[in-house]
Amino acid sequence: MNDVGTWDPTAATTLGERQVELIRKACRNLDAQDLGLSASERGELAPLMIAGNAVWAARVEVASSEELIDWIRFLTLAEARLPGFEAGSKSPVIIIARALRARGDYPEGLSGWIRDNTDNRFLPYGSLADRLKSGS
Repeated sequence: MNDVGTWDPTAATTLGERQVELIRKACRNLDAQDLGLSASERGELAPLMIAGNAVWAARVEVASSEELIDWIRFLTLAEARLPGFEAGSKSPVIIIARALRARGDYPEGLSGWIRDNTDNRFLPYGSLADRLKSGS
């Protein structure tokens, strides 16, 4: 990884303790344009935007609903503000939003906030094809 935040797409992408701590750091800095992350930290997190549901599923299962709501806010803003965080229909916001809805903890107004803060047309529900496959 270099200082401009590039990443190797062949490297394994994991959501380990380090990445979770970086996400938590960013969640505390949502008002900052760079979300409080250095270039190398952004480079470390960027691959997670398109890592797929399997990478996120285990963490989403054990995280509190409050933390997941914070993660949705971070991920939405990161995609809108940070180069290399574009995710489209692969955005982890979609799996996290589904998990919150399944728990019955999806807050009123969150979908509106997401739409107000993103140009990603897939957020928060995903693509129609994915919704038909998953039955949600």
